[in-house]
Amino acid sequence: MMRRRTTLLTGCTALVLALGATACGGGPVTAGGGDKALSGQTITVAGVWSGTEQKNFQKVLDAFTEKTGAKTQFTSTGDNVSTVVGSKIEGGNAPDVVMVPQVGVLKQFAQKGWLKPLSKKTEQSVDADYAPVWKKYGSVDGTLYGLYFKAAHKSTVWYSPDALAQAGVKPPKTYDEMLKAGQTVSDSGLAAFSVAGQDGWTLTDWFENVYLSQAGPEKYDALAAHKLKWTDASVVDALTTLGKLFKDKQLIAGGQKGALNTDFPGSVEKVFGPKPEAGMVYEGDFVAGVAKDQFGKKVGEDANFFPFPAVGGGEAPVVSGGDAAVVLKDGKNQKAAQALLEFLATPEASAVWAEAGGFLSPNKKLDLASYGDDVTRATAKSLVEAGDSVRFDMSDQAPAAFGGTKGAGEWKLLQDFLRDPSDPKGTAAKLEAAAAKAYQD
Repeated sequence: MMRRRTTLLTGCTALVLALGATACGGGPVTAGGGDKALSGQTITVAGVWSGTEQKNFQKVLDAFTEKTGAKTQFTSTGDNVSTVVGSKIEGGNAPDVVMVPQVGVLKQFAQKGWLKPLSKKTEQSVDADYAPVWKKYGSVDGTLYGLYFKAAHKSTVWYSPDALAQAGVKPPKTYDEMLKAGQTVSDSGLAAFSVAGQDGWTLTDWFENVYLSQAGPEKYDALAAHKLKWTDASVVDALTTLGKLFKDKQLIAGGQKGALNTDFPGSVEKVFGPKPEAGMVYEGDFVAGVAKDQFGKKVGEDANFFPFPAVGGGEAPVVSGGDAAVVLKDGKNQKAAQALLEFLATPEASAVWAEAGGFLSPNKKLDLASYGDDVTRATAKSLVEAGDSVRFDMSDQAPAAFGGTKGAGEWKLLQDFLRDPSDPKGTAAKLEAAAAKAYQD
């Protein structure tokens, strides 16, 4: 199952920040008590990453080993982190550190009593170097359990500069302008948007950006916690707004049927592949990696983005996702595990992966120069400057039965809505019924 977090494909992510002089070599950043202080110890780490992402994270772990002497062993869990980690705990083989990809899973782990609070040193780094929202998403009942090391910017609309130039349109500032620009692109011979409707998670991201902008952050937070019902008028309004796009067969490559038969990589291919069918594709910063790695596009020239535009009179949304490092109570090496998180909280650690590519950090002390291209720097800058207005992916905050299961819950109901967007109110009622059951369970 391909989630829309930061673990999608080789070029997956991008988020932010600003590296201080100490991370650039001006002075050593200590981790766990100084150079080689942990020689002879081994830390086991589990996370969803594989392929290029796993290799790049290993570079970060290797930097920690170089600094402290501690060895590391990384195990890829695949997408079902909760099940894999739970079975390891039951078998007496719990990893020391887990990279958790969803807020909902972090809360689940904490509520099961699996997690150790993070050290005072890590908490001080988070307080000083991260926007408060990242501490909020890493905390449960006021205790900090998770350090957000890697993030994704999910409010980016990617486009072919050639397609927009040929249509004579510029990147829009509002949602209405985006639909109007899309119509002009469509009139020029290409569909406006490629929509990955086969992957339900992309549709939740569409909804979340529209809802955050149109309804505002307070209602977004309430809906994410299911303190606001999905039958609320604000949800119906957002679905109505989204339905205007979904029902316009000229705007979507292949129409609704074509969208429902297009997965995420396919949606990128329809814009940046050898035979373009559309001028724009909405998804997170990780689109850039796919365009570059799979289709040879030069990011910034052949592929670019504009921020997801403001809807109605709202502010432009900034929706994010990310992977948080947590320390397990049943891990065998608590001290070294806490030292690893203290290191991951430094700009030095983030710089290692930023230089390798396919990465964004919520650490605002990371120097933007650490990123390898102007587009990634722009994405990172957008994320960092959003500060506390960043909101974590709503479906990643929900129970998996509602927000993260293929063929069920929000994913399926929004696919049904894409197929027939004529009844926003009815769709809202179905979403509420599914959410109520999932949150109760």
